[in-house]
Parts: sequence; structure tokens; C-alpha cells
Amino acid sequence: MAYLTLFLTAFAAATLLPAYSEVLLGAMVTQSYSLFWLWFWATAGNTLGSVVNGVIGRQVDRFKDKRWFPVTEQQLQKARDRFNRYGQWSLLLGWMPLGGDALTLIGGVMRVPWLNFVVLVAIGKGVRYGFVLWLVLETAGVPSESVPSP
Repeated sequence: MAYLTLFLTAFAAATLLPAYSEVLLGAMVTQSYSLFWLWFWATAGNTLGSVVNGVIGRQVDRFKDKRWFPVTEQQLQKARDRFNRYGQWSLLLGWMPLGGDALTLIGGVMRVPWLNFVVLVAIGKGVRYGFVLWLVLETAGVPSESVPSP
């Protein structure tokens, strides 16, 4: 049940919902959960949340002319131009706290092929969660012999 909670929190954190999966992940590390499974479920949930952003991004053109749509055509074009400058490799930065969600949304708008989208986003998010795990282990002083294996 704890891993499911982490997965769902990481999923929500990748969307526009306010959630902080790193806090939960850090707390779970100190409770002797498997580091591999913590990393795996956090990365999977966060990546899947970004896929939802990509799906929403693919729908933007359907709604961009609606009066209620929150982004102007000029703002959308500016985002497209920025994305084109760095290309789909910029999805490796989809983990960033500020702008990462927007980046995955624009990846959907730009219709990055799904395999490329998922692989690049998962690599970025996996590295981020690996760093968070390392940081928590270092700062919490968890002895390496007490860290469970998968």
C-alpha cells in the first residue's frame, strides 16, 4: 500500500496538482523500504503523470481558439519556438520543479513520438529520484548495511 501511495503522489506531482513526492520518498527511505522499489514506483508514477501532460498537450490545438482557453496564440507559438530550439532532448528536463510540467505539455503539443517522449522523460525523472534517494541517505545518516536490497 505504501508503494501505491508513493506512485500516486509522484503521479499527481507530475501534473498540475499540488503534490510533493520527494517528501514522501524521503520519509519512506528512513522507514527501510526497498530503495529500488521506491525509485521504481516514484519514477513510474511521475513519468505516467507527464504522459498525461503530453496527452493534454496533444489536445491543445482543438481548444486554442476557445474564449476560455488560458494561453494566447502568441504564447503558444513562443513555447513552440523554444521547444524547437532544443528539440525533444529538452524532455530530459521534464523533472524540473519549475517549468518541467509545461515542458512535457509542450512535448505533447509538438507531438513528440510517444516512445521518445516516455524514454526521455523517464530517464530525466529516474535520475532525479536517484539523486533524491542519494541525498536523503547522505543527510539522514542511514547506514549502508541497513539499506534493504530489492
